[in-house]
Amino acid sequence: MTEKVIGKGQVQSLTRAFSLLECVADAGIGLNLSQVAAKMDLAPSTVHRLLNAMKDRGYVEVDPATGLWSVGLQAFRVGNGYLQKRDFVTQARPYMKKLVAEVGETTSLAVLDGDQMTFIAQVECREVMRMSVPLGNRVTLYASAVGKMQLAALSDAEAVDLMKDISFAPLTERTHASLPGLLAEVQDIRRKGFAVDEQEQSLGMRCVAAAIYNEHHEAVAFLTIAGPTVRLKQKNLNTIGKTVRALADEVTGAIGGREKDET
Repeated sequence: MTEKVIGKGQVQSLTRAFSLLECVADAGIGLNLSQVAAKMDLAPSTVHRLLNAMKDRGYVEVDPATGLWSVGLQAFRVGNGYLQKRDFVTQARPYMKKLVAEVGETTSLAVLDGDQMTFIAQVECREVMRMSVPLGNRVTLYASAVGKMQLAALSDAEAVDLMKDISFAPLTERTHASLPGLLAEVQDIRRKGFAVDEQEQSLGMRCVAAAIYNEHHEAVAFLTIAGPTVRLKQKNLNTIGKTVRALADEVTGAIGGREKDET
């Protein structure tokens, strides 16, 4: 079978077509032919030829009434294929293993589920005495590191709304008893970028969590590490927290996400 060699001119046309698509996409509501040509520094006739070829494939479309060119449905389909491919659980697993190797404790991934947090993935450590949470297990927002990190990823108003139907049932003597106290800690969590469960869920156990963000700055999952207090010592929590946050940030980068803007 003879392979067709792409010529230099065809490569240039392909490069221009992709640049045109990016130009039109960045415009949002659309651009007319003259605007596209000016932005691309190309002759209007060249731009018109390329846009029409892309329109035939569905990558761009033109409004007959206004003459504005915008992104077409096929471009969305291609982009959506990337989103479907981007399984953040699969993407996170190598970093979860790295976190286990660095800290030596079990690491898990959790997501918001109604007004609770659900664990959806886990990598266990090798210790005989270790934290192991069944996948699908749910924990409270107010007494877990992942839950408090979720609240910190929201605005105060959103956090209050999420907590509106929750009663602060004491799980241990360290569990938060009221929303004002919880929100005060949430402010500190936002500053640090990680949350700590200081034996609030279960005496003798500590957890540290950080958020993973999508491309819209939204927290979509939470990376956490948990272990007994005899190994996860309080004096080391700041260092461990920074490690968890750094690995969560790496997952954010791997899925094409962006950390929440500081306010």
